Amino acid sequence: MNFIALLPDTRFVRAGQDRSADIVRKRVVLHFPGFEPLDARLHHARYQRSAAESAKTWDLAVNVGQLHQAGSAAYFDVSSGNADHLTESRIYCFDHSSLVTSLTSKPVLSRVLSGYASAWRVVMEGGLTGYFRHAWRFGLFFLSPFLLLMLAVLASLAIASLPFTLRIEVWNYLWSLPLALAVFRLVFVPLFRRLHTLHLFADWELAVAMARLDRPEVNRWIETCMADIRNALKDEADEYVISSHSMGSTVAAHTIGMLLAEDPDIFKGKRVTFVTLGGAILQCSLLRSAAVLRACVGRIARAPEVFWLEVQCLTDSIHFYKSRVVSLAGHPDAPQARIAFVRVKQMVSPERYKRIKFDLLRVHRQYVLGSDSRSNFDFTLMTAGPLPAARFANFQPRDLHDRRKHADLEDAIAMPGVLMDVQRTF
Repeated sequence: MNFIALLPDTRFVRAGQDRSADIVRKRVVLHFPGFEPLDARLHHARYQRSAAESAKTWDLAVNVGQLHQAGSAAYFDVSSGNADHLTESRIYCFDHSSLVTSLTSKPVLSRVLSGYASAWRVVMEGGLTGYFRHAWRFGLFFLSPFLLLMLAVLASLAIASLPFTLRIEVWNYLWSLPLALAVFRLVFVPLFRRLHTLHLFADWELAVAMARLDRPEVNRWIETCMADIRNALKDEADEYVISSHSMGSTVAAHTIGMLLAEDPDIFKGKRVTFVTLGGAILQCSLLRSAAVLRACVGRIARAPEVFWLEVQCLTDSIHFYKSRVVSLAGHPDAPQARIAFVRVKQMVSPERYKRIKFDLLRVHRQYVLGSDSRSNFDFTLMTAGPLPAARFANFQPRDLHDRRKHADLEDAIAMPGVLMDVQRTF
């Protein structure tokens, strides 16, 4: 059963705005992906695949245009049509693949040492305590890669030292040492790859950097995003959606919060929805050093033009389920984010869910992937469909199709070039 839960002090409509009654004709999306080794080209390809799948699920005509470069940001245009609307969206992708690559391309030993150093900083800054207090599964997610590597090393050392443990002749090291090496390489290394262990080490290294803002390359990236967003906001649109996934939510919060600090009126006259998908802002903001990030969260929450929507899922362990992000960032008196609960099991077919349900990272990615089953959330529908993004705070599948039950889809999209040539309208 789909359900929506509201925090007691949330507000769906601010300042008399009706954010859900109208149809969106033109939209600008500023998307911040999660911590993945994907550049804009690969994110564009993923969106194309996901949009094709979702279009079939929702009986929409969707066209995804080519990828273009605008400064350091990339964008592509998407058009979607059904019986009573044509919606044109321009989607900017603020991927941080350059940061991911810089962290994951280091020598293995350096990655391991940097990862453990980052984990130590998280613990010393109160992050671990906060994780278990507010989302114990996220606390286990934090510990798992570091404990796994420690277990592998200890198990290999135990095998290597068997001659000493068993008090047998020294020559037995001739078989115990090769056996220990073989177990590590043939058993643990494949397990590390399957569980993306070293990738998670890098994730925590970036998380600490996002909290402390003590790495020049991270600060430069945030400044670059700010400049590109200023230009993107010059595009005229009915609504502006700032979507973010996982670690990308922290990047988005920093960027938008700093823009609001520079110019509190930057969104004046615009309808803005700030959407976090499996967001991990608290991954960084619970660290004591993340004072700037916590201030940014407060600015976004208090911006009168911004509606904040958190999309969360019970079966996703890699976020802070049911958490009050704004309050936990130190702003209990500010308007709180609206929370929409989704279920991956209802977004995909039973066969697919059976394949992915034990893959934590795959489940965590489902927020930004296509759906083969209608449910109360779909990323393509939110970023390219006819309904305002804020509508997904209480969306049900019938909300889309009730609008066109008396019309014919083919007649509505039969005009030559309407869905194909959307770039000229921006």
